[in-house]
Amino acid sequence: MLDTYRAIETPEGVELRLRVAGPVVRSLAWIIDLLIRGGVYIVLAIVLSKFGKLGWGLLLVGLFLIEWFYPVLFEVYRHGVTPGKRAMGLGVVNDDGTPVGWSASMIRNLLRYVDFLPVLYGFGLISMLLHPDFKRLGDIAAGTRVVYRDAKTKAAAIPAVPARPAHFPLNLEEQRAVINFAERSRELSPERMEELADIALPNSGNQRSSGIRQLHATANWLLGKKN
Repeated sequence: MLDTYRAIETPEGVELRLRVAGPVVRSLAWIIDLLIRGGVYIVLAIVLSKFGKLGWGLLLVGLFLIEWFYPVLFEVYRHGVTPGKRAMGLGVVNDDGTPVGWSASMIRNLLRYVDFLPVLYGFGLISMLLHPDFKRLGDIAAGTRVVYRDAKTKAAAIPAVPARPAHFPLNLEEQRAVINFAERSRELSPERMEELADIALPNSGNQRSSGIRQLHATANWLLGKKN
């Protein structure tokens, strides 16, 4: 495949399109998480060093817990997203597109130390470059993949015109065309809107503005805005 989109069909017959993330963006996310953990380590070292040997013992325990469970907790409780992945717009999911659970997250993160060998994620990088979904060894074992999260887009505003149905039946393609016209109205010049309305409603005569208003009203009705 020339792109990084992967189609997944759910048991309900719905097709999901996931865009898998490559080594570069994943490395940047890892660096951000590393810097965050490093900052926490420094703060802990400064605070616990005041308690002598007990403090150093607690520091070692803290380093162990954070290093092992930092990614797991975020992946399980934050929908597969660590702070670094969030900054880069990434997330971890199962191969079927479902959220990762404890088992999958633990496996992929326990194997981070195998991926790290012999130095700086050497094995992991080789695995990602060879695998079609850019999976490191931990992802292969856990059945997970790192994908781009869909950005939340704000719905386009449709002119506030009282909703009413079309004067004639519309097929699915025509319904989509009417809604697209209404959503893009604020981006179009008045002349272009009149031209498109005249094509859609050739019987509107010289009052092209009424054709535009009718298309907006139909779009609102198709979207369930009954008032």
